[in-house]
Amino acid sequence: MTFEKAAVEHGGNPDGREDSQFRLTRFVPIGIVFAGLAFGYAIGLHEFLSLDFLAASRTQLKTYVADNFALSLATFFFVYVLAVAFSFPAASILTIFAGFLFGWFIAGTVVAFAATVGATLLFLAARFAFADFFREKVGGRLSAMADGFREDAFNYLFVLRLAPIFPFWLINIAPAFFNIPTRIYVAATFLGILPGTYAYAYLGQGVDSVIMAAKDAGRDIAVADLVTRDITIAFGALALVAAMPVIVKKIRKRNM
Repeated sequence: MTFEKAAVEHGGNPDGREDSQFRLTRFVPIGIVFAGLAFGYAIGLHEFLSLDFLAASRTQLKTYVADNFALSLATFFFVYVLAVAFSFPAASILTIFAGFLFGWFIAGTVVAFAATVGATLLFLAARFAFADFFREKVGGRLSAMADGFREDAFNYLFVLRLAPIFPFWLINIAPAFFNIPTRIYVAATFLGILPGTYAYAYLGQGVDSVIMAAKDAGRDIAVADLVTRDITIAFGALALVAAMPVIVKKIRKRNM
């Protein structure tokens, strides 16, 4: 067998340069994500998207939003999309302050769309780089798990979105390894984050009182000051209810 024939049978051209270029190209989008995240930290963006900075600037921000509402909302949408797409750990903080600046309903609605757009961009970048990872590189039970996730992708992802147990960025990327359809990812993401999005936006309306309480106690404000135990339990209960169809389906399969 000639070298050229062997190369063609393995799906590449004789010198293999086309395959190598494709392997490198598929990592470009996810490379941009990592580069953007690193750049954000390098210029100190994390300091401006902190709860302390936003709390200290709340009066100026509130005044600016009142004078430039449409522009402020559009700018916030753009910033939120970028923050999620580049996996910047500021989603909860931005959602809370959006509720403070725009009101819980407008903030929750805008955040739901912005978060879905940003998460989908990150998902597509990761899927382009790691599509069929489990099928090609991993076998056995992990491969079967990937197949199981794909079969009931909407319910699995919906439950994960309802219960904020895992970091938001992790749930944005993980489904890419299972190569689920984009339409299912978008639908499950948008619907799954709605309860939490509106809840966090609603919490933002009480930022002023929480800031004053933290100052009186002589400490910095934290997200935990706004997120109560009851809200956390409510999210868990909501996710459990949503998981029931998946659990029942698994039990029925075992009994068959």
